[in-house]
Amino acid sequence: MRDEIFPVEKSDEEWATQLSPEQYRVLRQHGTERPGTSPLNDEKRTGTFRCAGCGQPLFDAATKYESCSGWPSFFAPLDGAIGTREDRSHFMVRTEVHCSRCGGHLGHVFPDGPRPTGLRFCMNGVALQFTPTEREPEER
Repeated sequence: MRDEIFPVEKSDEEWATQLSPEQYRVLRQHGTERPGTSPLNDEKRTGTFRCAGCGQPLFDAATKYESCSGWPSFFAPLDGAIGTREDRSHFMVRTEVHCSRCGGHLGHVFPDGPRPTGLRFCMNGVALQFTPTEREPEER
């Protein structure tokens, strides 16, 4: 299905061993998690959202917003973190978003987001990991 080569390439067996069954279904088989099921929907701390497949940083938490879609949504990815391709599944044309490092399916991008980009990167929470920013120790 894909002819792209990514910096991180693994066999289906390796991905299936590394990922949970739901992560494998979404990241490697282009599945979609049920809306409203990701704990990352409620994540409000500062930090970085990373690819659950390879750990690449994808989105700064400062770009996350509540889209009321049921999935974690962002208005901009980190530079070079994602790739896109046309998705003609489910009798519609959408823009699929994948990790530029491992090719894992993350979700889709739509032109109905907030400023400054006007984009809504609607991501599957199971395809992401969140790393909070470590706080600096307070001076005494």
